[in-house]
Amino acid sequence: MHPQDPDSQIHVPDAFLALYSDPRRQRLKEPVAWVMARHELCEDLAQALVPTALTQSHGGSVSEGAVLARCHAGLSQGDAGLNAAEAQWVVQRLAELLDWPIPHFEAEDRPGTGA
Repeated sequence: MHPQDPDSQIHVPDAFLALYSDPRRQRLKEPVAWVMARHELCEDLAQALVPTALTQSHGGSVSEGAVLARCHAGLSQGDAGLNAAEAQWVVQRLAELLDWPIPHFEAEDRPGTGA
């Protein structure tokens, strides 16, 4: 299952699609355009957090894991505009971008309401 807009050059990775997929029916729970927009938001957020994470970990006074945990805590706040699964994905993507160990957090809710 890889629903992509043929006019778009944006590739939505399987890990993100899984946030909005119904594995029994092998289809998305939300419209493709909406999922693509959420992915773009989350990817942009992960990219934007790179300099902040590097600054926080500069000099080794704060561990990589602690920096990622702080980011996760901030993104998990209701006013961040992300659900728990998206917050986890953003932090995992941030870790990938920084070539840091990938953290695993408990996702408290599953997306699919469109909210």
